[in-house]
Amino acid sequence: MSVIHKKPQTLWYTRCPVPTASGIALNKGWIENEFKPDGIEVISLRQSDDVKVREAHYTHNLDNAFRQGGNVPAIYAKSEGADTALIGLHWVSQYQGLLTRSNSNIKEISSLKKKRFALPVRRNDPIDFWRSMSLAAYTAALSLQGLNLEDIELVELPISASYIDVNKGNVDPHAIVPRLERQHSTEVLALLNDKVDVIYGHSAWGCHIREMFSLYEIINIRDCSDDRLKIINRHPKVLTVSRQLLESHPDLVDRYVFQVIKAAKWAQKNQDEARRILAQEIGVAEYWIDEGCGNNIINELNISLETELVDALNARQIFLKKHGFINNLIDLDSWVDNGPLKRAQQLNI
Repeated sequence: MSVIHKKPQTLWYTRCPVPTASGIALNKGWIENEFKPDGIEVISLRQSDDVKVREAHYTHNLDNAFRQGGNVPAIYAKSEGADTALIGLHWVSQYQGLLTRSNSNIKEISSLKKKRFALPVRRNDPIDFWRSMSLAAYTAALSLQGLNLEDIELVELPISASYIDVNKGNVDPHAIVPRLERQHSTEVLALLNDKVDVIYGHSAWGCHIREMFSLYEIINIRDCSDDRLKIINRHPKVLTVSRQLLESHPDLVDRYVFQVIKAAKWAQKNQDEARRILAQEIGVAEYWIDEGCGNNIINELNISLETELVDALNARQIFLKKHGFINNLIDLDSWVDNGPLKRAQQLNI
């Protein structure tokens, strides 16, 4: 006898401050409107009073939840036993700069040996994804000169503030968050005060701080021909869902994914408005979108499960295990579920 599962009253969602089709679909109200006739409320984790609910952005321990964004929290959560399914991937060519002071004698990557590299260390988050990004970027740049992390000095910069929103409910899920303060401020201060020689600047925020403080760009890893050097938290980005929801109500998951696909297609036909929405999602001025996220950003929002992206995700988890961010590697074959994407591509809602 088949089991009848009652439809959930709430679908939770969360996304990182990165360019995603989910962000556009949510901003336009399409996902909320999709489920309104079912009596299902679509709520951002940021709107919850419960810190444990907001923390699910990193732990994915909440039923009936979708998440699109960086891969590190998703990998970490899965490696810790979170019952999730990976239902989409995409790659956005975001800025990845190694920056120094304008008066520094470091002008080329050949001058990086024995220099002091900023390494932010967040003590109060379940997974320190920003530290993993910095390490990956440093490793990539050093490898171009046959160097590794042992050839430089990593200067740890402790940060007590948590990424988990301190707001207590009733938060506008589309409100602009001061990302520059959260993402780079500690490193920038250390650089300007000559406590470090090199910092990592990422995405539109990295471009912004480079210009704001007249910093010198030693290298932009995005310009490297080898895509393997560019694999970080946000390359590739992931779309995951609670497996409980996928198994009990696959139709709801398919409809959610359909709206994500719809948003990516809409962006290609409405590029100016899409850029404005993405700037709001990221928390920067629209001016920085093209340089920070690549001038092909509008065409990079489509999700897929292409082999190249899955392979990149595997390389990422190997890096994370090597550097102690996760204890166990994930069986990607069992994590990936291409059913929702295939079915959503056939829908005509």
